Amino acid sequence: MMQFAIPRLLVRRSIMLLVSVAMLALTLISLAGMSASVVVVESTRGSASAINIAGSLRRYTHRVANLIAVDSLNGRFQTARVADAVVDFERQLEHPALLRFIERAPGDLFAATYRGVHASWHMSLKPRIEALGSRSPPPPAEQVELLLTEVDAFVEQLNTLVAVLEHDTETRIQDLRFILGVAIGVTILVVLIALFMLHRALLRPLRGLLDAARRIADGDFGVRVSYSGEDELGRVGRAFNLMTDKLEEHYRTLEQRVADKTAELQRSNRSLELLYHAIARLYQTPTAAEAYEATLRDIDRVAGLEGSFVCIEPPQGGPATVIASSIGPCPDRLARGDEACGACRAASGGDGLALHNPGLLRFPLRDREHHYGMLRLALADGVRLADWQRQLIEALSRHMGMALGAARRSEQERLLALQEERSAIARELHDSLAQALSYMKIQVSLLQPVVADPACNAQAAPIIADLREGINAAYRQLRELLVSFRLGLSADLATLIQDAVREYGTRGGVDIALDVDLGHCQLSPNQEVHVLQIVREALSNMVRHAGARTARVALHGAADGSVCLSVEDDGDGIGGPPADAHNHHGLTIMRERAHSMGGEIEIAPMDRGGTRVCVRFRAATGGAASATDARSAQGEASA
Repeated sequence: MMQFAIPRLLVRRSIMLLVSVAMLALTLISLAGMSASVVVVESTRGSASAINIAGSLRRYTHRVANLIAVDSLNGRFQTARVADAVVDFERQLEHPALLRFIERAPGDLFAATYRGVHASWHMSLKPRIEALGSRSPPPPAEQVELLLTEVDAFVEQLNTLVAVLEHDTETRIQDLRFILGVAIGVTILVVLIALFMLHRALLRPLRGLLDAARRIADGDFGVRVSYSGEDELGRVGRAFNLMTDKLEEHYRTLEQRVADKTAELQRSNRSLELLYHAIARLYQTPTAAEAYEATLRDIDRVAGLEGSFVCIEPPQGGPATVIASSIGPCPDRLARGDEACGACRAASGGDGLALHNPGLLRFPLRDREHHYGMLRLALADGVRLADWQRQLIEALSRHMGMALGAARRSEQERLLALQEERSAIARELHDSLAQALSYMKIQVSLLQPVVADPACNAQAAPIIADLREGINAAYRQLRELLVSFRLGLSADLATLIQDAVREYGTRGGVDIALDVDLGHCQLSPNQEVHVLQIVREALSNMVRHAGARTARVALHGAADGSVCLSVEDDGDGIGGPPADAHNHHGLTIMRERAHSMGGEIEIAPMDRGGTRVCVRFRAATGGAASATDARSAQGEASA
């Protein structure tokens, strides 16, 4: 049992050992069969020759008997021929082939039979033949018949010898057949056993591995190999199961990561959508309560809050005002009054921290310069904001602060523009109507004593004429001021300047040329208004005072962003200060407009006659170099 169990254990542990044992067994069986065949073949070598020689002994025996019978019939006995026949018989009886057979198996039946034949010949038949041949008269017939009878008996012994030899040869051939049959049977048995064991230890596990590999290729990572023995395929099966465990674990990890990334992308998408709509609402209507209420609803929905509210501090100071809320009024103000706003304002340095109420988080609404209010969030007990929620709310609070800052800066700009416009109106009224009315007040004061004294009626006429001229001038200035105040940039600057040139050319009968080429320079709306007003004022002065026949208006922009405005005419030119200075305040207004653009104005006579008004300033944006730099910077940013 131990001798069988050990090889079986070895075969179970190694397929290669199984194959090697099977090949070794087949080799040994083949060698054993071939060796046995060689031994049998060697043992039967010379059998045919020995059988022929043994059979020839019968012929030689009959020859001797025939010679004796013939000689007895003839009446004379020829001893020489019988002696030769005896010698031939003995030569065949002592043939080496028969002796080799006896030497090969001295105790065999053939050797015993041969010794009996040999003894019968030398002890019985040969002496009788020699006795008959030595008699001088021929032997009688009775002795010859007795000799023939002995010869027949001897031949029977020879037949027995041949039969024994044939039987021995056939026995050895049967042994060879049996050995070859056993070798073939054992070979077939070993082959069948090896095939069965290979089928069980190799083919079935390989089919299981291939089926498992196919199922894994189809995405089934839960498949396992059932065969996990101690041989090579068993170790491969265990390694395969370990690999599928790892693959399944990695697959689950990847699925979880994909699910987490999908959820993160969905959150990011919702966050970006919320930011987009919130920013669009806030920057369109930064102070409207509806925009903040919609934004708070989006925040509560995306971040999973219980509520939120936005309070805005007034620009002049004082308690904050809740402009939008999804949880009602401020709990801190209900509990502590207006002093809660001051404490909240003082503690606005940290974002996303609870103040007095642990369930409320605050996020200040501010930009780089000012603080505008607070965004408060209501959380459930034990709930904290995730990082992405905090980042989203911080981004929204920053945009709310920037929108409020932009709104307040826009309001301040509108107030400044309104104040500037009022200052311009006051300046225009002071420099035109105020001066004219002051002059008429003086004229009226001069007219009063003259009218009271009838003797001075002659002096009243020029004063009344001057008063009428001043009233006409004031009325004309009032109309021009109304035109200026009602002026709007309903078209581009070149078209508006062309309309002004056409208007004043028609009014004064002057041929006015126009040349506008700003290139890459772009003027701000304020600069466009000032340029247009300077052109109108210069053309108005030309029509009223110069007596010009032709004029030219040019507006050019240089590559460095500088702009030059010039108005030239061929009129009387500008001399010293006019006698009626109260009617010539337009020059002062043009200088103030040029200075407000950060430029310089030059009003001087020309060598060929006439007057030239030249204004130089820098455009708000533009210039070829600036445009090139902008395109280069944009290209670098794109790269």
